[in-house]
Amino acid sequence: MSAGAFEAYTTGRTITYAEQGATTYGREHYGPDRTVLWSDDGQTCTAGRWYPNGSRICFVYEDDPTPQCWIFFKTAKGLRALYQNHPGVGPLLEVPGPDAPLACAGPVPSV
Repeated sequence: MSAGAFEAYTTGRTITYAEQGATTYGREHYGPDRTVLWSDDGQTCTAGRWYPNGSRICFVYEDDPTPQCWIFFKTAKGLRALYQNHPGVGPLLEVPGPDAPLACAGPVPSV
């Protein structure tokens, strides 16, 4: 999936990801200007940004400057993401979930 296609698909949405389509991995809200807000527990949120790097989409979050890079594919059921930092990690799949802003405990972090 190209950066342009990824941006068009995700901007303004909150997407729920699951490992192997079963266990919820987390939710991410995609804001304007390639900003993101990630939550893996439904309460604690971490702000970040994404950027293209070749065929990969990389994320940098406020609590960790190490780029987290993925290759995304659009399937009939939604996004499929392959983690590039550790190729042995199974894919994440977009699963049905609320397409609503994240409910962050405390103040919402800013990028």
